[in-house]
Amino acid sequence: MEQAKAEAVIEAVLFTMGESVEIGKLAELIGEDLRTTKKIIGKLQEKYAAADRGISLVYFDNAVQLCTKTEMYEYLIRIAKNARKITLTDTVLETLSIIAYKQPVTRMEIEAVRGVNCDHAINKLLEYDLIRELGRLDAPGRPLLFGTTEQFLRCFGVSNLEELPEMNPEKLEEFKRQAEAEVQLKLDI
Repeated sequence: MEQAKAEAVIEAVLFTMGESVEIGKLAELIGEDLRTTKKIIGKLQEKYAAADRGISLVYFDNAVQLCTKTEMYEYLIRIAKNARKITLTDTVLETLSIIAYKQPVTRMEIEAVRGVNCDHAINKLLEYDLIRELGRLDAPGRPLLFGTTEQFLRCFGVSNLEELPEMNPEKLEEFKRQAEAEVQLKLDI
C-alpha cells in the first residue's frame, strides 16, 4: 500500500477507535512489517507535532493513540458540560501506588501492605479505570489479580511502567512502619 494511503488508513482507524491500537494490528491492516509501520506512524507523529494541529500521536508500550494536545484542554473544558474530575484521596492514591509497583497483586497483598481493608479504594480505582482485573491467582480461593490500565499511564504522564520513579528503600520501610503502627493503633482501640 502506498504511504499516503497507509497514513490515511492508520489515521482513520485511530480516530474511529478512540483508544490505543497495537502497532502489530496496524501493520497487519496495512500489509506492512512492523519496521515500515513504525516509520509511517513516525511520519504521522511529525505531522501532528506541528503547532497548528490540535491532536497528537501518543505511544503506550506497543500501541498508539490519537490524543488531544494538552494545550487544547482549556477549550475542551469550556465545551464539556459535565467534566468529571477524578479526585484521589490519600487512601486511594496509596492503594494505587501499591498496585502500580507490585502488580499483578491481590487484594490480600494490598491489605497486607496497607494494614487495613481496601475494598472502597479498589472499587474507586476500578470506577476511574485506573486499575483493572488481570485474572485470578492460581492459589486457594483463586483471588483476583489487579494491575494498572492505559488510563493510569495517561493520567500520570508516562508511556510505560518503567518510567515510574524508583521507590526509595528507606521510604518503603518508613511506610511499612507507619502501616504497622496504624494497625496496632486500631487493635488497641
